[in-house]
Amino acid sequence: TIIALGLNYADHVRELSKELTVTAKDEPLVFLKGPGTLIGHNAQTRRPKDATFMHYECELAVVIGKPAKGVKAADAMAHVAGYTVCNDYAIRDYLENWYRPNLRVKNRDTCTVLGPWFVDAADVPDPHVLPLRTLVNGEVTQRGSTADMINDIPALIEYLSSFMTLLPGDVILTGTPDGVVNVNEGDEVVCEIEGIGALRSTIVGDAVFGR
Repeated sequence: TIIALGLNYADHVRELSKELTVTAKDEPLVFLKGPGTLIGHNAQTRRPKDATFMHYECELAVVIGKPAKGVKAADAMAHVAGYTVCNDYAIRDYLENWYRPNLRVKNRDTCTVLGPWFVDAADVPDPHVLPLRTLVNGEVTQRGSTADMINDIPALIEYLSSFMTLLPGDVILTGTPDGVVNVNEGDEVVCEIEGIGALRSTIVGDAVFGR
């Protein structure tokens, strides 16, 4: 299961509030990703011809290593196997409400890129201090740090495991900071997280997918 977080960085909330009304919520904004969304490193992401605003989201992806049910935050990190990088593309055109990320925004085929590899949790002393950035055609367009998460990894595991059992191989996408920009056909997008990796994908048009 791929579990994604929205609005988990305060600066990204401020960025989006310039366009839409964004109000504080007591619980994290969580949604699921379908298997058809997933692609790997150096793969191609489809930009539909009718999209006017499609953007990347550089995110730390947390891979669960052992079952978690009713886990408290203090014990949560023992359930983490490791980490990878995610670029969770979104198509802004169809967004009705930031607390209802509908399927056309976040569940399109090829919109969720994971990789380039898995990093064992033991090799990441503190996943909450990792600089991250995104480059579009070699130009840095986004900078941030996992230190700025609103809900950190233990809090997310405690929250999620309070109503669902997290299983080995489940992945939690922890959200993105501000700095998202529109990307177009032909663009190369690289999401980097220090100590985790640099994840590359290329934006292509409908014709590549026979549409």
